[in-house]
Amino acid sequence: MLSYILLDKKFLILLFIINFLGTIYGYYWYGWQLEITPAIFIPFVPDSPTASLFFTIFLLFFIFGKNIPYIEALAIVSLFKYGIWAVVMNLLSLIIGGDIGPAGYMLIASHFGMAVQGLLYAPFYKIKLRHLTVAAIVVLHNDIIDYVFGQMPIYSDLTTYMNEIGYFTFWLSIVSILLAYYLTIHRKKAAE
Repeated sequence: MLSYILLDKKFLILLFIINFLGTIYGYYWYGWQLEITPAIFIPFVPDSPTASLFFTIFLLFFIFGKNIPYIEALAIVSLFKYGIWAVVMNLLSLIIGGDIGPAGYMLIASHFGMAVQGLLYAPFYKIKLRHLTVAAIVVLHNDIIDYVFGQMPIYSDLTTYMNEIGYFTFWLSIVSILLAYYLTIHRKKAAE
């Protein structure tokens, strides 16, 4: 039943539209931070919208029966990583600051949805080890840019915890890469 829904063209088009609009909103949300970001780091700052952009591109091709494994690998790893990361950061903001407002709760729900949707489409990805290796390099490189060069998303309540958040983020990247490997490459090998 789930596969039927996930493969339904109308559902895919709806999911494409939601992700397309969410990606645009995500880049808009980062606008103020991008204005103060040195130009060389701009591609590395808007993490979540870039993750949803990868998934939006995947959906566009998937609707037409095509696979693009490098984009699929980037989508599954980054959607899970940044989806879970944003949920955790907003929950920490709630614990520390006491209130995150409606926008914070919307971010929790939408980012949790990001993480889940990337995993739901794992059986349909055509990822091989080389694709996942590139995705791993990209997300780990992004961690270095964020936490060594100080370009991480700014959550004012959490700035005093940047070392701990950087450590958490690194291990979340590793978990995301391993989960993507398990759900795509490992499962396909086990099924053969």
